[in-house]
Amino acid sequence: MKTRFLLQGIAISPSEKKYILKRLAEIEDLFHKTSLFEIELARDKKGFFRVEVNVRDLHALHRAEETSKSIEGSIDMVIGKLRTHIVKEKGKRRDLHERGARSIKKMLVVDAGARF
Repeated sequence: MKTRFLLQGIAISPSEKKYILKRLAEIEDLFHKTSLFEIELARDKKGFFRVEVNVRDLHALHRAEETSKSIEGSIDMVIGKLRTHIVKEKGKRRDLHERGARSIKKMLVVDAGARF
């Protein structure tokens, strides 16, 4: 897992960085080994933290963004969004593959009266 932190006007403590990396490790197995995780942290004028995570994978770019009063809360919500998004995308890809296999099987059927 390659990670890159982009900090805009804030500094994070080593414990916060460790927490972020620990939470990202939970979803690391859903991605390819060469995926790049970009974590962007910013603070607005009202004191809220905006966390944006971009994951550049082999097939796509996955992105999630959240704003809350703490960095930890924002990271937790972003990880949940990413996990949901990835599972949904993998399910779509798997279903499309299965549908294609079924249609090929139909074309190769010898008996026209066969049912699937």
